[in-house]
Amino acid sequence: MLPSLFISHGSPMLALEPGESGPALARLAAELPRPKAIVVVSAHWESHDLLVTSAPKPATWHDFGGFPQALYAVQYPAPGEPALAERLAAMLTEAGLPTDLDPKRPLDHGAWVPLSLMYPAADIPVVQVSLPSTLGPTFQERVGRALAPLRAEGVLLIGSGSITHNLGELNWRARDSSAAPWALSFRDWMVEKLTANDSAALLDYRRQAPFAVRNHPSDEHLLPLYFARAAGERFGIEHQGFTLGALGMDIYRFD
Repeated sequence: MLPSLFISHGSPMLALEPGESGPALARLAAELPRPKAIVVVSAHWESHDLLVTSAPKPATWHDFGGFPQALYAVQYPAPGEPALAERLAAMLTEAGLPTDLDPKRPLDHGAWVPLSLMYPAADIPVVQVSLPSTLGPTFQERVGRALAPLRAEGVLLIGSGSITHNLGELNWRARDSSAAPWALSFRDWMVEKLTANDSAALLDYRRQAPFAVRNHPSDEHLLPLYFARAAGERFGIEHQGFTLGALGMDIYRFD
């Protein structure tokens, strides 16, 4: 059975400058059974209602600005899978989470950037599920539990966000081996609670975790972790690190 994954996708430049995360993602993909399809909850598809991409050939969306032209030339032409999208919508709706299909939504960089490093051939169907971020972590847990049975069918479930995400306090001169103490403290608290399977603390992280609001001024980049955790069980760490002093690049798995 495939695990569910939480991937800190970092800057869009990860696609061209993979640093330490790129080899970790490639290694992880090589170790896993080849998925029949991939389902991604990305921090970059915030929505009011729950939606699922249903395009047979989703476009690659360069949903960012101010980066080198070479990044805008990168394409990830993975196919969609409309039949799977319809099934996801049915599973979620049956779980009390009414869901609609979106036939026009392209793949945002929270999906295609890490996948370009894991499965560069872009030959595995990809479907995205939106993130109703105002509904918080409990809602994401419901989404994860509803889709968890797909793991046994060879579908890889991925939550793509960031374990820390305060873009206003990044240090553009920092070495990749360095981490701001406030970011490291938060990351370590999250790992401690994940290891202990302390659901109550994790759901209340904004009050209990050290420097929670400083690390996540808004929590859309942490919410995909709750999706991945609820879709799996046993917590494990595939990679840990920081870039730009405070942007966490951790990769977790839930078997």
